[in-house]
Amino acid sequence: MTTDPYAVQPAPYVQPRQSSRAVPRVISGLGGFLLTPVALGVTIYGGTLLQRGFSRSLSVIEDPLGIVLLFLGGLLLLGVAFLGALSGLGPVLGGLVWGVLPGVGFLLSPRDVMSVIYDIGGSGLGVGLVTWLVMGALVGSGFLLIGAGLVGTLSRRRSNRV
Repeated sequence: MTTDPYAVQPAPYVQPRQSSRAVPRVISGLGGFLLTPVALGVTIYGGTLLQRGFSRSLSVIEDPLGIVLLFLGGLLLLGVAFLGALSGLGPVLGGLVWGVLPGVGFLLSPRDVMSVIYDIGGSGLGVGLVTWLVMGALVGSGFLLIGAGLVGTLSRRRSNRV
């Protein structure tokens, strides 16, 4: 310490405040886990209604409910993907639990998975879900949600560096 009254004293170092990421992770995780099956179910059921109407009359215009449900389910899936802006946990969890793991389970034991689906989901949702599983659309949707979560996480980390 100097005795010079005009000397500039160094400012004490203040530790930058670390914001907690717990709340965004919980919101995103719960949203992804709870919203993904609803979104997939609405999308699948809307597609099943359209498929049923198309097979009867070769027209999708006859079933406006199917069209509305298909778009509503798509918007809900978009909402799950947007949860990646809060935390990548939500889309990754939703895509893994409700997309990739059921698809892998179907590949390992298709008969058992189909019997469970028809017991739980009934004929309307069951037919659509089995169709999505056989075509690989459920696995593809799961990987797309996982990708959305990873992109959200990586872009957040990149913006913290700059």
